[in-house]
Amino acid sequence: MQAIYAQRALLGSEWCRDVRICVEDMRIVTLEVGAAPQPGDAHVDTLLPALANLHSHSFQRAMAGMTETRAADRDSFWTWREMMYRFVTHFTPEQYEAIAALVFLEMQEAGYASVGEFHYVHHQPDGTPYDAVSELSQRVFAAAAQTGIGLTHLPVLYSYGGAGQDELGPGQRRFGNDVGAYLDLVSQARTASRALPADTCVGIAPHSLRATCPEDLANLLASHDAQPIHIHIAEQLKEVEDIRQWLGSRPVDWLLQNAPVDDRWCLIHATHMTEAETIAMARSGAVAGLCPVTEANLGDGPFNGPTFMQAGGRFGIGSDSNVCISLTEELRTLEYSQRLRDHSRNVMVPGAGSVGAHLYLSAAVGGAQALGRDSGEIATGKLADLVAVDSTDPALMALSDEQLLDGLCFAAKDHVVTDLWSAGRHQVRGGRHVARDAVLSKYREAMTTLMDRI
Repeated sequence: MQAIYAQRALLGSEWCRDVRICVEDMRIVTLEVGAAPQPGDAHVDTLLPALANLHSHSFQRAMAGMTETRAADRDSFWTWREMMYRFVTHFTPEQYEAIAALVFLEMQEAGYASVGEFHYVHHQPDGTPYDAVSELSQRVFAAAAQTGIGLTHLPVLYSYGGAGQDELGPGQRRFGNDVGAYLDLVSQARTASRALPADTCVGIAPHSLRATCPEDLANLLASHDAQPIHIHIAEQLKEVEDIRQWLGSRPVDWLLQNAPVDDRWCLIHATHMTEAETIAMARSGAVAGLCPVTEANLGDGPFNGPTFMQAGGRFGIGSDSNVCISLTEELRTLEYSQRLRDHSRNVMVPGAGSVGAHLYLSAAVGGAQALGRDSGEIATGKLADLVAVDSTDPALMALSDEQLLDGLCFAAKDHVVTDLWSAGRHQVRGGRHVARDAVLSKYREAMTTLMDRI
């Protein structure tokens, strides 16, 4: 058992003083308000429920900054994707593991306790499976084990190169599986994941409607259990139009009409929706997986936040391409995208109240739901996904309790994070991940050899 003493903690929506929490077997077992610290307690300033990073492609962290030079023609998501395809042909399993470990470490230092790894690189560069078809999934598991992050692993079904069952292109060979091969991969991944802590989860992820087909999607869902289901949907206008021409309706509308979308699902991006689609998605119980920094970087467009919230929708945040791993940047970019579109302020809160509090607490609950993770709040029986911040930092020191999450979302940098627990694993201490030196050394070695190949 370990104990944490916080001068201040957010319990539900209420700020409480002198909070002492005991953690055993990954969960909060006791919680006392108005307590005195005891010898051996971990002392922190302000304790919050830690968020889940619900959408990550960890390998893309290694190409951050490589795609920001304008080509002669107009750049877009699709030109960025071609560059990513060229990059993805080069790395080895060992390099993949080193990159993923750095990503997970940076997430935890930024305040994320868990990650949904949307994992679509499965094979060797020419498309040949590894001897163990889950080889690269196992590399993700090794990175999670080294960093202690809570992992929901989401192996991706990627069968076609585009809407209408196009053949996979050369840059997609590492991704491709039919449904049968994919289910074998998921089975092997689940077996391998048993070596990780019990809060690990393996779900499924049809990449997108354009990378599967209605028959394959139906067969996949018929074989699936109660674990999370994630899918990219309606990220780009071209994608929306391609699906409409192929399947006869827009992607979100088609999915809601043809799949059993419920609270197991996370619909990633869902950027281009009509008002009717937005309301229907919110009422389905699915989580909107929003990745505001990546969506801005790729020019996707802003999410329809106000309508979704008014209909009772849930959302979480993810770092997607990992071009910039920052919890605070994701939250503020989400709100700022709404302000820029609507020429307004303080948009992402229904009615009156703190925007920061609504952003943070909604993302905590929605992210936990999307990852199938029993967390999202500080309460007895919940996983001990906890983050401590320093309220004496200049960005926060002048703020009242009611303003603190506004300050965190709009004024602070991630360095205000002092400590982080992933299911009770105390992985960040004094602002530094306990495995930082070893992880960074392996990453530098991996990148040195990788750049020699590119």
